[in-house]
Amino acid sequence: MIDRYEIYCLADPLFYDTLDNQRTKYPDFPIASKDVPVGWQHRATDTWLHYGPEDLSLPLQGWKIHISARLDDAEKTLATVWDYCVGRRLSFKFLRGPRVVMMLNSKYAERGSSGKLVTIYPADEAELELVLKELDELLHGVRGPYILSDLRYGDGPLYVRYGGFAERYCLTGNRERVLAIADADGALVPDRRGPSFSPPSFVTLPDFLKPHLEARNAVTFAGRPYEIEKVLHFSNGGGVYKARDTRTGRAVVLKEARPHAGLDAAGRDAVARLGHEADILRRLEGLDVVPALYDYFTLGEHHFLVQEFIDGTTLSQESVHRHPLTRATLTPEDAAEYTEWALDMLARVDRAVTALHGRGVVFGDLHPFNVLVEDDRVVLIDFEVASLAENKARPTLAHPGFCPPSDRVGIAADRYALACMRLNLFAPMSTVLIPLQRAKVIHLAELVRDTFPVPHAFVEEAVRTILGGDPGHAAPASSTAQEAPAPEPPASAAPTGTTPARTASPAHDLNAMSRLPMPGRASWTSVRQAARRAILASVTPERDDRLFPGDAAQFQPGGGLNLANGAAGVLYALAETGAGRFPEYEAWLRERAMAPKPGTGLGFYDGLHGVAYAFEALGRRQDALELVTLCLRERWEQLGQSLYAGLSGMGLNLLHLGETTGDRELTATALQIVDMVAARLGAVDSVAEVSGGGNPHAGLMRGSSGPALLFLRAYETTGDTALLEHADVALRQDLRRCTRRSDGQLQVQQSWRTNPYLDEGSAGIGVVLARYLAHRDDEDFRQALSDIGPVATLDYYVQSGLFAGRAGMIAALTLGLRPGVDRDSPEVAGQIARLGWHAMPYGGGLAFPGNQLLRLSMDLATGTAGVLLALGAVLHDRPVTVPLISPSGTPAGAVDPTSTGRR
Repeated sequence: MIDRYEIYCLADPLFYDTLDNQRTKYPDFPIASKDVPVGWQHRATDTWLHYGPEDLSLPLQGWKIHISARLDDAEKTLATVWDYCVGRRLSFKFLRGPRVVMMLNSKYAERGSSGKLVTIYPADEAELELVLKELDELLHGVRGPYILSDLRYGDGPLYVRYGGFAERYCLTGNRERVLAIADADGALVPDRRGPSFSPPSFVTLPDFLKPHLEARNAVTFAGRPYEIEKVLHFSNGGGVYKARDTRTGRAVVLKEARPHAGLDAAGRDAVARLGHEADILRRLEGLDVVPALYDYFTLGEHHFLVQEFIDGTTLSQESVHRHPLTRATLTPEDAAEYTEWALDMLARVDRAVTALHGRGVVFGDLHPFNVLVEDDRVVLIDFEVASLAENKARPTLAHPGFCPPSDRVGIAADRYALACMRLNLFAPMSTVLIPLQRAKVIHLAELVRDTFPVPHAFVEEAVRTILGGDPGHAAPASSTAQEAPAPEPPASAAPTGTTPARTASPAHDLNAMSRLPMPGRASWTSVRQAARRAILASVTPERDDRLFPGDAAQFQPGGGLNLANGAAGVLYALAETGAGRFPEYEAWLRERAMAPKPGTGLGFYDGLHGVAYAFEALGRRQDALELVTLCLRERWEQLGQSLYAGLSGMGLNLLHLGETTGDRELTATALQIVDMVAARLGAVDSVAEVSGGGNPHAGLMRGSSGPALLFLRAYETTGDTALLEHADVALRQDLRRCTRRSDGQLQVQQSWRTNPYLDEGSAGIGVVLARYLAHRDDEDFRQALSDIGPVATLDYYVQSGLFAGRAGMIAALTLGLRPGVDRDSPEVAGQIARLGWHAMPYGGGLAFPGNQLLRLSMDLATGTAGVLLALGAVLHDRPVTVPLISPSGTPAGAVDPTSTGRR
């Protein structure tokens, strides 16, 4: 799970959100209600409360002081800091409330910055030394998490780090925008905040801090009989390392726990959980299904557990490697072979968990990442939230897809997780969807039975366990009249802009699921109207940060406005597919886009150029031109190369607007950008191959295929064949980042996995290859396109979204990704029908989960609007355009928009 997604899940049960909109439920610290001192300024964000004298001029960067405190010491610490800083006219900020402290100190919080409660900004090094000395005395006895990015002052809660006081930004080598400080020559460089104290090379550590650095460096593994060989995992609670026992040569695992860090829902820190895990492992000693406990010790303030090293792979990795739905073809023999393996694995896991129960232990955190497979041995790992069966406890820190509802405690909690695993091994996304809508299990079970030869009773038992009752009387989704539109929400439904509480009965949820107009079964108009209802039921015009709930990225500056995750993308998709125009929501967008918040991007999918594109598509040409003019006043030349956020997207948008408006200046600026992108492109070997480093991104949105698309579009405008040469180089750069799988598919290599998707995968590269081949034949490119094509007709994708899911594959097929496959092909019909794997009810309509599948999303890139747009590209009665990606004409191999078969 991506760390930031877990944090954005804390505020709301259905949508990614911040705590800023939950103040009544999660109030600020009481000191936040104090009057702002006379002559002071005050600013609030969703995380911090800032205070400072109005007439105080601080440097742009310098040594800052951080104060760490556990929740029990927080209010006392804040009272002391308030009096001290106000009395001495020191600018400072502090976290808003207990919920924010818990969030930023949780196990999945960012390691480097976790632990900070207060930040103080001294004017110079003399003031830094004085403040540290005085606060060290005032805060004696306060305890808190170690702030890994900082240098600790003494043994108390004070830490220091050199960094920016003001928000300034620069571009990295990959041309990504990050917070910056000025180096010795005045040039802006990244303000790095990693999980270790590492001041910039151009900064000298003050003499009075050198003894504290020496004390920090004195804590080492010297004298311990363990030699660390590699890191296996990091979390905010500590690290997990593979090591060697120097006395025996035996491979071991060291689990580290940091005091007061890595909090769980019960407020326990990593040290408390690690000590508990050691106790559990002692109780389970002798069982072959758990790792043996060898040692437990402390080093500095950190605790370490030493256990047996299991030389195996996780059940999750093993199932991904074997799963037949990720292959280009699925035969009955493949499905049968996988089913036999999965049933055997599940039986062995069941026996392992039952063995724990025989010792009176509940595992509490069962999921495929916590099961290791070593030859014929299955081993359960990570017992930090295990409990005694007699206590009938509920897990306090479990995988969200396997965490039981509140009515399952003790052994029943493990049985619930086992039931989830029965579905998960066949439909890996299933257990993440179930917490959003438990009744979804009925539909998922039906899909599993239709795809694999799994015994009916085996699946039905899992369904009964998950639902907590007998689902036999519920009608499966396929048995209802799918042409009937879903009912409007009843009068008692939550008002527009609020999130309905998850209190509906299983029977109500089952009824809502059964009445969904599923893609591929119901008519296009029914599906479109259902998606429209869900989107409009989620709208929050009273909010300033976002109009429609989407991906967590919308909480970055301007993220609630943009094309990928914000209002512009949703309004565009609704209008483009014939689902309607909404002038009041367009006005909401215009008001905020014309006065963007600092940090708002200029790019196409991440920023204001995409909003301008949406305005033009919505018939608001003057707004589009005004917004583009605003963008051109900024320092856009510093943008990166990408289609998503950089010059390629900007150039494509200006070419588009130049053509639609006839404004030659826009076209001229676009061609200037084309020249800039070409000058920065480099040669084919300027990017690393799949095994190399460098730019981590390939593909359409952030790789070289975005510039290739810009060159092709410029060629279509100018006829300059040199642009085809540039496109050739860019495409070959991306193909260097691809690998051929055993089944022949060509996918982008990303670390241990491969990526087939539209944004950073091979499907996006293939769409641009098809566009290139419409202008110039190339044998290598034809072969590459042929090898990429099958990625869009797989039976299984983890997500349903446009950028990184099944909807993107549907769109790619309409753009010529697989020659010979068009909108009337059975492959496209199959992909549309399989959107049902992710379909969910919301607001009387049809919705889809976003990235990570932990919450619903309505946005274009990850959620319902993107699915709607992809369906419209196949089913709508006029051509539907994927912004900037769909060609203005119909290249060879693409779908003819005049073809029949619209439904």
